[in-house]
Amino acid sequence: MSDLEHVNSFRDLLVYKKSRMLSREIFGLTKEFPKEEAYSLFDQIRRSSRSVGAQIAEAWAKRRYEKHFISKLTDADGEQHETQHWIGIALDCGYISLEQTKDLVEKCEEIGRMLGGMMNKADLFCNPKAISIQEEQAVYLTSGQKPVTSSQ
Repeated sequence: MSDLEHVNSFRDLLVYKKSRMLSREIFGLTKEFPKEEAYSLFDQIRRSSRSVGAQIAEAWAKRRYEKHFISKLTDADGEQHETQHWIGIALDCGYISLEQTKDLVEKCEEIGRMLGGMMNKADLFCNPKAISIQEEQAVYLTSGQKPVTSSQ
């Protein structure tokens, strides 16, 4: 776990940062798409590209349970694959160039490889000793009883 000690949040993960950069880039490109694509192509590609980071964030929250962690990372990988599909459609429609397509697909594939690495080493992320609750423990009051803390 020593390699991950500097990671305090999903926001610290390089794969999360790369997914955010990809979604911003796609957002910028889709601003140039024809308006008739507003509720179809650019809505779909924006949604799938944004969902990659959201799934990574959810995976981080579920790392207490390795299978849940891997499941959410699998969802993130599925979203990056869907994004690749929509990138291909945008190329087919002539909305982006072949060079833009290659660049975006390479970025998706890199994110996919990073997600695969996390899934293959999920035990490093899901070590229960490494997961700590950041908040102070809550006090729960019950009617007519002494205070009970969450550690009791």
